[in-house]
Amino acid sequence: MNDIKILLVDDDVSLLRTLREQLTLDAAFEIVGEATSGQRAIELAAQLIPDIVLMDIKMDGIAGIEATRQIMMNSPHMRVIMLTIFEDNATVFSAMRAGASGYLLKGIEIERLLRAVHSVYDGEAIFSADIARRLVTFFEQSRPLRARDIFPQLTKREAEVLDALVAGLNYQETADRLDISLKRVRNLVSNVLNKLQVIDRFQAVERAVQAGLR
Repeated sequence: MNDIKILLVDDDVSLLRTLREQLTLDAAFEIVGEATSGQRAIELAAQLIPDIVLMDIKMDGIAGIEATRQIMMNSPHMRVIMLTIFEDNATVFSAMRAGASGYLLKGIEIERLLRAVHSVYDGEAIFSADIARRLVTFFEQSRPLRARDIFPQLTKREAEVLDALVAGLNYQETADRLDISLKRVRNLVSNVLNKLQVIDRFQAVERAVQAGLR
């Protein structure tokens, strides 16, 4: 049974064909459409209502990051995974700000790609290992020295969850670390976002890093 509907976006037609062949190895996936431009991706996302959009970045006209931003503005329930060759910090952060839930490099092993799609569908944020390591390094190097109680509005538990996010833990790892349920972690993250007045976990981490939390 096909439960997860996927829209593929890339200006390389041969890559689209390869992705379709690889992703359909998982019986849970249904490829509902393909687009070779950002504009067409926006149109198909509105028409087909996919669960996941696998998005390239460099395309003529509307590029992948802007297409992601528009898709998320129109359909915030969708999840976009960037699949690209670009791995510089500026591009990664731009994709995160646009609302991407994942950032993977082309050439990723098919098994890891399949797992990543499932994880993003389940609400996780997924990055290629090298990008995740460099992001942690970036945060550590740019962390100013400020008081750890810069967010007094957070409860002790909420602060612990924020610490875990800054440390790069995903929701399940956070639940294991704090010995609480995954549902409880999600609720606490929602509280943190509301209290810090940010729209997603990435902005929360950025604010925490700037405040000196670790």
